[in-house]
Amino acid sequence: MVTARRSFEGSLPIASMRRLCEVLASADGEVKFELDFGRDSLGISYVDVRAQAALTLTCQRTLEPFVLPLVLDTRLGLIRQERDEAGLPADCEPLLVAEDGRLNPAEVIEDELLLALPLVPVDPESSLPDEVTGHDPDEVLAGEGRSENPFAVLRELKKQAPTRS
Repeated sequence: MVTARRSFEGSLPIASMRRLCEVLASADGEVKFELDFGRDSLGISYVDVRAQAALTLTCQRTLEPFVLPLVLDTRLGLIRQERDEAGLPADCEPLLVAEDGRLNPAEVIEDELLLALPLVPVDPESSLPDEVTGHDPDEVLAGEGRSENPFAVLRELKKQAPTRS
């Protein structure tokens, strides 16, 4: 594929990616992908991976599902031994391939999607429930504009405390 500079494009059902499905809230949808194989000016074999997917994750703040749109554009340097990683350009991530040079494109795409997922998925449009924060939205609005000294409560307690002789 590298020598012929082959390109592939298509889509894969998310449900076919077992490892990815284990971390998702839903396996609905598909991944659109493009793979371009080639060799750069230094003679390094690579595959460019471009993929788009809308993945349903569970927000760790609200425990509700939300959709995270992912867009990947990665260059993977094809290496046969780990020591070859040092010879890769800075913009190239290593991909260790078998001695026969074969790789499974679906696994490569799944690996890249897994690596792109956030460690702790949080819906950017979510907020903590009032029960958790202890704030009533009406009190927050009413309290705007005045600044209270956080030590005022301590000062009152000190006034009320009996003095010791």
